[in-house]
This record gives sequence, structure tokens and C-alpha cells, in this order.
Amino acid sequence: MVNRIVDLYFKLIEIVLVLCLGTMVFMVLGNVILRYGFNSGIAVSEELSRFLFVWLTFLGAVLGLREGAHLGVDTLVRKLPVLGRKACFVASQGLMLMCCWLFFIGTWRQHDINVGNFAPVTGLPMEWVFGVAYVSAGSMAVIILAKLVQLLLGKLSDDELISVVESEEQGVIDAATHDGPPLTHAVAAQGGRA
Repeated sequence: MVNRIVDLYFKLIEIVLVLCLGTMVFMVLGNVILRYGFNSGIAVSEELSRFLFVWLTFLGAVLGLREGAHLGVDTLVRKLPVLGRKACFVASQGLMLMCCWLFFIGTWRQHDINVGNFAPVTGLPMEWVFGVAYVSAGSMAVIILAKLVQLLLGKLSDDELISVVESEEQGVIDAATHDGPPLTHAVAAQGGRA
């Protein structure tokens, strides 16, 4: 039941991302066509597109964290024994949790200022733009805490201790093989000799 609610929540985030991207494309393309074809334009197009891009970035980061799609350098961590990987995992999750806390607190402290500060063209309170940090920081904190609980309960595999991909291509390769980096297979095929 809980997994279904979590999946629905992330499906909702995906839908919001699609709507943000579609609206941005529609507004920017429409504005370009109107500007160059008819010498007019949509006044709020540029401002709303920027606001939607902020939402797209923050919510996309949440999905990236859930799917382990953030880029990072994992060369050292891959060479560590399991205990070292666990220590690095706890340290990195702790640092990310601290960043989530800073995002949330920073947004909270700016809340009253942003509610009284209005966008020049649309007139929207800027809290509608920057308030996405509440959703983003809260969602990422829950994901991080869930991963730490999984580690404590022993439900996290050794491969899941590395929570970044070294490159986009490596992420695709790892997802296709489900067995780790291709180098491991090549070394294993040669009897452990590189």
C-alpha cells in the first residue's frame, strides 16, 4: 500500500514535469512565431517559462535522486571494500540530507519576503516560484532517509551503495546488464586477470 502511494506520488511529479516542459515549449515557440510572423507576442511567456524551468529543475532533481541518475565520480568508491562503501554511502547521504535541510530552512526564512514580492509581468507572488524548494527538499529528504533505513536494515545491496553514475552511458549500460560495470565482466571472463 505504501509503495503504491509512493509510486503515485512520483507519477504525479512526472506528470507535472511533462506539463511544465510542454507548456514551456508551447509558450516559447508560440512567442517566437508571434514575434517574427505577426510582430506581436505573449507578454507573460518569457517570465512563466523561467518559472516553469525552476520547477522543472527542482522536481527533476527529486526524480533523479530516486532513480540514482545523478552524475558523480565513483572511481574511488568502487575500489573500496563493502565497509568502506557503506561509510561513504552514509557520509554522502548525510551531506545530502544537510543540503536538503539548508534548502528547506532557506526557503522558510525567505517565505515572508517572497510572498510580498511579486513578479513584474504576471504579478504572481515569488513564493509560487521558489516554494518548489519545500517540495524538492522534503521529497529528497524522505528518499535519503528511506535509503539510510534500508542500509540499517540490511536491505540495500552492495551495488546500491553507489548512488551515482559516472556517465550517462554507464548508467544505461548498468541498467541493461543489472550486474555492475562492464569492466567487472571482462576481468571475470579472463579469470580475474586484467
